[in-house]
Amino acid sequence: MKLSLAKLAAACAVLAVVATGVQAQELKIGYVNSDRVLRDAVPAKAAQAKLEAEFSKRDKDLNDLAARLKAAADKLEKDAPTLAESERNRRQRELVDQDREIQRKRREFQEDLNQRKNEELAAVVERANKVIKQIFESEKYDLILQEAVFAGPRADITDKVIKALNAQGGK
Repeated sequence: MKLSLAKLAAACAVLAVVATGVQAQELKIGYVNSDRVLRDAVPAKAAQAKLEAEFSKRDKDLNDLAARLKAAADKLEKDAPTLAESERNRRQRELVDQDREIQRKRREFQEDLNQRKNEELAAVVERANKVIKQIFESEKYDLILQEAVFAGPRADITDKVIKALNAQGGK
């Protein structure tokens, strides 16, 4: 696992603060597992359900189109020996055009889904950051990290963040 220069510098800065601050007072450091927050918190689950509801019909329609294309391709394969060459070529061109159209629609679908997913994710991250800041201020933390190589259970405040987000509901 490579450690980027920025992460290494941040780790050194934290160690320097820890080394000098330990003499004066005990540092209060917390760690939040962002992946867990985005997976387990009620607002994150609500965002996922909203996306599924928003995109499920379009996904089903694309799958139906693909199934119809496959059925048409299977029918052409079955009928090919008895078809005139011109008819076979015409139907093959139609299938190629339909396949191209389905691929274009699927790309558009994926782009739209990714854009909406990023929007919903950004909203959840913003709410999570507000909650983390509230915990930071109310419990007088000196430092809260969202990425760490190792974090002991005493420093892990992920459950607190999830609980606070869940208390706000899926708003």
